[in-house]
Amino acid sequence: MHEYSLRTPREAMIDITREARDALAKSQVSDGILTVFVPHTTAGVTINENADPDVQTDLLLGLSKAFPDRPEFRHSEGNSSAHLRATAVGSSVTILVEGGALVLGTWQGVYFCEFDGPRTRKFYVKATKA
Repeated sequence: MHEYSLRTPREAMIDITREARDALAKSQVSDGILTVFVPHTTAGVTINENADPDVQTDLLLGLSKAFPDRPEFRHSEGNSSAHLRATAVGSSVTILVEGGALVLGTWQGVYFCEFDGPRTRKFYVKATKA
């Protein structure tokens, strides 16, 4: 298993595809699965388009519209909307590995999703043989 750290802004989708590929190369797994896991309750990970940066902007906007801050939220830290967004996005992704490469679509990338920064965050990547 490989651990990575990153410093995040208040809200962002950060492309971590390179780190996923790096962990796969270090693992020497040629066929199997690769899992990316985020151990935080106000951040997540997803696979989405990496060709047009407006997609990430639109996703963050859509999530903020779907899960806005609300005065009736009771969580004392005031970041319930970040918890909701992280729950909707999820804390892990699984990617097939074939021939020593990630099986991703032409326009796909792996994104760390920050909903409650700025913070120093970490994520884990593990490749498993088939």
